[in-house]
Amino acid sequence: MPSHPPPNPVGRPVSVVRLDPLRRWVVIDKPTGMLSVPGKGADKQDCAAARVRAAFPHSSGPLVVHRLDMDTSGLLVFGLDSAAQRDLSAQFESRRVFKAYTALVAGVPAAESGQIEVPMRLDIDRRPLQVVDHVHGRPALTRWRVLSIETDRARLRLEPLTGRTHQLRVHLANIGHPILGDVLYGPQPATSRLSERLMLHASELEFADPCTGERVRVASAAPF
Repeated sequence: MPSHPPPNPVGRPVSVVRLDPLRRWVVIDKPTGMLSVPGKGADKQDCAAARVRAAFPHSSGPLVVHRLDMDTSGLLVFGLDSAAQRDLSAQFESRRVFKAYTALVAGVPAAESGQIEVPMRLDIDRRPLQVVDHVHGRPALTRWRVLSIETDRARLRLEPLTGRTHQLRVHLANIGHPILGDVLYGPQPATSRLSERLMLHASELEFADPCTGERVRVASAAPF
């Protein structure tokens, strides 16, 4: 019996925020619930990378530069050729890229701003969960600032100075202000009221244009 062709894994067109005039890179606004790259299995092929590929079929990319958690929305940059991908990846690795996030957290911090310096590592028994480990963990640093107070919760601006997996989620939970909607690190009932999504959005991204070297700054308002 002949097999049926697999369904088209790509959904609606991706939301383009900034496209390089030479089409060497593109910044998109990833919605919550979408993978950054394909996962394992036919049902996990629809992702940000696949949608960019569909939107720019004549490019030699897209090539992944960085990722966002599936539940995190916001700005993602892709290289559309290998040279741009290498340049952008090197910027991320050497921490020459500026990133900022907007989050809604449970409770109201006692201060207007601060930083969280707590080492982290993978919980090998509960992948992909991350845990705080002051002995074996890798250094992780997050700066935060209160943008507004909304009764029993606060809107924060977060700047991760390191790029650990789930860093912002672990750090905010560690200081007693888990991100609302975080089913992994936010204990109930703190996240139950806003559990329809993780209230975390990649809202600012700044990097050097791989072609000109000029700084490119892109912003996206949080949808919550």
